[in-house]
Amino acid sequence: MLRYRLIHPEVLAALAAAGHGSRVLIADGHYPVSTGVSPSATRVFLNLAPDVPSTPEVLEVLLDAIVVESATLMQPPASDPEPTIFEEIEALLVEPAQRLDRFAFYAAARSEDVALVIATGERRVYANVLLTLGVV
Repeated sequence: MLRYRLIHPEVLAALAAAGHGSRVLIADGHYPVSTGVSPSATRVFLNLAPDVPSTPEVLEVLLDAIVVESATLMQPPASDPEPTIFEEIEALLVEPAQRLDRFAFYAAARSEDVALVIATGERRVYANVLLTLGVV
């Protein structure tokens, strides 16, 4: 029996197949999941309803089951204020997240290192998190 809250079979299988340095993308409801990630990445569509589940909810459950080496957020343009969801996300992380502008983030998410993409129902913009898996 599992000792953590994560029970989704496709997510567990993708994480089991991934290794140190592999990446997991938690995508908001605006993210182009069909074209914005590596073709080899496992796609899991959890976007059940608007805001269900949210990015922080998915992140919290994942963090119960995996070790995160680093996290990256999609940085809005300098003319926009920092999204308030960044505070919620970083409150769950051990280390502050790195920031990449939109197109650099897309490039990172399209890399072959991305093993898993989880589509959420999150409606807030810039609510994407790219996690790099660590070791136990």
